[in-house]
Amino acid sequence: LCIAINNIHIMNKYYQILGKVLSSGKMQSNKKGNIRYLLNEQLTLLPADLLDIFEGHTIARKKLKNELQLFMRGERNVEKYREAGINWWDYCGSILVNSYPTYFEKLPPLIERINREKRNSKNYVLFLGSTNAESNQAPCLSLVQFQIDGGRLVLSACQRSSDANLGLPADIYHLYLMARQIEVPLESITLNLGNVHIYKNNIEKTRSLLEGNEEVKFELNV
Repeated sequence: LCIAINNIHIMNKYYQILGKVLSSGKMQSNKKGNIRYLLNEQLTLLPADLLDIFEGHTIARKKLKNELQLFMRGERNVEKYREAGINWWDYCGSILVNSYPTYFEKLPPLIERINREKRNSKNYVLFLGSTNAESNQAPCLSLVQFQIDGGRLVLSACQRSSDANLGLPADIYHLYLMARQIEVPLESITLNLGNVHIYKNNIEKTRSLLEGNEEVKFELNV
């Protein structure tokens, strides 16, 4: 399997992560179902890697762009997401409690500050999630760090948990959209994945994707 993946998608680092989870991951059961998982993986993407992923993998770009804009406005009403064609939050009820909008609404002033200061010596950090707070969907993304190094943006993110099929490509695209709002060229985006996993009901579909079937539809596990 690994040889086949490397032959087909040798430049696509996202597909390499999927292949590594399939070939080396351990099995675990949790309240959402059985998963195959790896701990503490790191994914560093250069602009060329991002282009390779976005060209080679189906991503709902318009929906994800609208979603990020709603997050940054602090929109918690699930109906507003549905109106934008985004229905994957329906299971949360009528509002998003202590979820992404709670933290991403702090992002616009942070981006404005970064663009105003552009300090090489400064680590600009957006923290997501708080301990013991009521939540109907705790953010899987826990930290985003913006650093300017030699006039170029180095963006780093920590994820406590990452659904490799649905969550990870969406998070990669969201981070790319954030990077585009910083007024310096992008050097790299690095994701530190505490737990990256594939749900059992998506394992065969993942194999099909890596074999070249771009029409695969993954199931949301909630």
